[in-house]
Amino acid sequence: MLDNIDIKVLNILQEQGRTKRNVLAEEVGLSLPSLSERLKKLEERGVISGYYAKLNKKIFGYDIMVLITVVIDSSMHFEKFAEHVRETDEILECYAILGEGSHVMKAVAKDTEALEKLLNTIQSWKGVTRTHTRFVLSTIKETTKINLKTKE
Repeated sequence: MLDNIDIKVLNILQEQGRTKRNVLAEEVGLSLPSLSERLKKLEERGVISGYYAKLNKKIFGYDIMVLITVVIDSSMHFEKFAEHVRETDEILECYAILGEGSHVMKAVAKDTEALEKLLNTIQSWKGVTRTHTRFVLSTIKETTKINLKTKE
């Protein structure tokens, strides 16, 4: 599926997504057109799903980050719940889970008043029976990088 050159390209892009194509091509030993075609194919196959800039939340006034566990009373409410999540800018990530709760969300707020408003909004969504919120004091590790090893 992926050869060693693909893996090298992906590892470089995970470290520095803004690497210029000519530099990337040189690092993996390809011509610029070959690299561009390879990237296009990786994107079309869904191997690369996007390119992002990681912003410092505090610069934009988001001083609070929380993890919110949500309990939904029935799967019949899932589609509407998912729609609400996608439309709520403060929710950065949302995962369907097994165990305690049905979903866990990572969210940001500018202050406790904004957090209270966000929680009231989430708790008003049809099917939400309970939330449990945990404040994030500090971040030890936050990455989107996955470990890719070349084939020997």
